[in-house]
Amino acid sequence: MYGLTRATTTLIGAGVAGLLLWFATQISNDHIGGYWARIGLVAGAGLVMALSQLLGGWTKWGWPRLSLPVLLTAFLPVAFVSLWIVLAGEPSNGWFHTHVLEWTRDIHVSGLVTDLLFYIPVLAFGTGLVFGFSLDTTGPVARDRDVVATAEPRRGLFGRRRAETTTTATTDRAADEPLTAERESVPIAPARTDEREKVTTTTHRTDEDRS
Repeated sequence: MYGLTRATTTLIGAGVAGLLLWFATQISNDHIGGYWARIGLVAGAGLVMALSQLLGGWTKWGWPRLSLPVLLTAFLPVAFVSLWIVLAGEPSNGWFHTHVLEWTRDIHVSGLVTDLLFYIPVLAFGTGLVFGFSLDTTGPVARDRDVVATAEPRRGLFGRRRAETTTTATTDRAADEPLTAERESVPIAPARTDEREKVTTTTHRTDEDRS
């Protein structure tokens, strides 16, 4: 059942991601607005793929939450590098574009950044995917057995009757324990038989009887 659920959500996620990519191809890349719209749609496609695994029970089910260690350690460096290259590939000469190119020349990575300009959509997709990996699930709520065992019984028609029945049964069993112990301690009398001992009568003849 788990595998089928995950396969279904993966298929749906792939379909939605493909639809977003198709929307991105319909937007012109010649102006700054269209450029960032395409980047956003491609990054959203990567995020959808990560969410499809999360909703399919990839971790522990439960409500999603943001994992700060993954966000700070993994997503922020990836987002920084990707944003740097995306800004370097802007079609206009904006303030960020100009300064990023200057900083790139200052740290002597112009060749690397120029090569990665051809893979800006891939970087955008990966950034959205890594952000999706920053989400985790809390897992199902598990009740503590000890707490449930010692908790006060719920007030209600069925719950109260069930609690009273359990208490009554325990009390009756405790009350019967002394009687049971006495019965066990009484020795068992031997079985009585219907046969009676034969009584032998001896007749003594006197002298008078002899005469």
